[in-house]
Amino acid sequence: MHPTDAARSDEAQFDYVIVGAGSAGCVLADRLSADGTNSVLVLEFGGSDRSVFIQMPSALAIPMNTKKYNWHYESEPEPHLGGRRLHTPRGKGLGGSSSINGLVYIRGNPLDFERWQDEGARGWSYASVLPYFKRAERRAEGGNEYRGDDGPLDTTYGPLTNPLYQTWIDAAEQAGYPVTGDVNGAQQEGFGRMDMTVRDGARCSAAKAYLRPAMKRSKVTVLTHALATRIVIEGGVAVGVEYERGGTLHRVRANREVILSGGPINSPQLLKLSGIGPAAELKAHGIAVVSDRPGVGANLQDHLEFYFQMACTQPVSLYPAMNLLAKGMIGARWLLRRDGLGATNHFESCGFIRSRAGIRYPNIQYHFFPLAVSYDGNSMAKEHGFQAHVGPMRSKSRGSVTLRSADPHDKPVIRFNYMSHPDDWTEMRSCVRLTREIFAQAPFAPFRGRELAPGADVVSDEDIDAFIAAKVESAYHPSCSCKMGARDDPFAVVDPELRVIGVERLRVVDSSVMPSVTTGNLNAPTIMIGEKGADHILDRPLLPPSNAPYFVAPDWETSQR
Repeated sequence: MHPTDAARSDEAQFDYVIVGAGSAGCVLADRLSADGTNSVLVLEFGGSDRSVFIQMPSALAIPMNTKKYNWHYESEPEPHLGGRRLHTPRGKGLGGSSSINGLVYIRGNPLDFERWQDEGARGWSYASVLPYFKRAERRAEGGNEYRGDDGPLDTTYGPLTNPLYQTWIDAAEQAGYPVTGDVNGAQQEGFGRMDMTVRDGARCSAAKAYLRPAMKRSKVTVLTHALATRIVIEGGVAVGVEYERGGTLHRVRANREVILSGGPINSPQLLKLSGIGPAAELKAHGIAVVSDRPGVGANLQDHLEFYFQMACTQPVSLYPAMNLLAKGMIGARWLLRRDGLGATNHFESCGFIRSRAGIRYPNIQYHFFPLAVSYDGNSMAKEHGFQAHVGPMRSKSRGSVTLRSADPHDKPVIRFNYMSHPDDWTEMRSCVRLTREIFAQAPFAPFRGRELAPGADVVSDEDIDAFIAAKVESAYHPSCSCKMGARDDPFAVVDPELRVIGVERLRVVDSSVMPSVTTGNLNAPTIMIGEKGADHILDRPLLPPSNAPYFVAPDWETSQR
């Protein structure tokens, strides 16, 4: 028995204890407390999300690079990327990563969820998850058989006022790709508008959509600056959580369940600190083994991307908006009116394509951006420009999250093993060549200057590989490190009801439970996991499955487009 495991009469008690106020944790706080019968405690290590830089969509690079709002994780040196350590931002504070992300709302491809079902996530097919996407969403343009119109999470399109957004779509169409009316509807494949999580010109994080309404209820308690250090397990049953706050160790009891929503880095770390994980790793750190689960922290996946940048020959890009005076004017307008350039994330058009014939559904994603700049804003071209963020969606590389020590204050060891599979290099080369082809189309002729990156001389496989190794960045979609699967799968961590295999009354509900990463950004599917997870936890009948059809290119076996 752990020295603090003896039950104490002064212990606070709640029906549910949720670790992490991120995208899924916020959903759970709301849904589990909605009928007023359950008491819920949310433990969050970060603080408040009440910052103008979080709320203003175009300021997204600021919270992402602020230690107050970001755990500031880094990968270990990546052997296939010249030993570079890649930035791995994770949200810290109410809303978690939904308070620091790029506000992009992409659900994934329907066939992602068919794949989940094949990988052992029974009951997570597209027909099963679509109703939960709809339940979460309040779409500005209204609902239909794919989209929700009365959920807590607001989604909207950007105004497309900059001519370059439509030029991107027109050029792709001229290159032979389809145009789709809704990448989150029946047809993801193709080019079109990109949804963002914005309400009335401000960020609609999971905290705003779900947690703030829940916090008005008497039975919901949210503790910020609380670091969960260990799940308290008695006789194979999770009964509470130990956490540190204000320099003091506390313990809280969960009368029904403990739910981990710390995300793909923190959830596996806390499981391991609590004795749930690969036995050899736990023993090496002096941690008593409660449940030997080799899959905890394994199967780590992510998306990589690079910025294909072009100079712009007309003064239509966002370049003039980047000086201090212009930023001040944009900020002032946004503060007064919640509109203008401050009210968009500037990812207003996008694309999803297949890199070659024989791939059934899109494996490359594009975000178009009317400026030549790095995502974190640290490096910018000194001229008008535009760019496409582009990268493969289903890398075959797999990484891990392992303990650095048994000390919960130590950051875990994050190894993505990016680009460790040869197919990843083939796909990245396709990204360069197919993007170059789109930018070469006639609609870009009035705007097209020289190629800033990779550069027109980067043509051979060897040159492209060198560019990728030096310049590719994470798209910030870590996932799959506590994968969901069948209970007899030795590498599954949770079953299809998100219960941790081998320990009672303990679940993981966040992007770590994905069996494989989805085609696109992860905020929307993570919120969906929270929505469906809530029904599993409450043992409610699941929403009836949808019979809405979805698009698969009829000639995918023989044609790339």
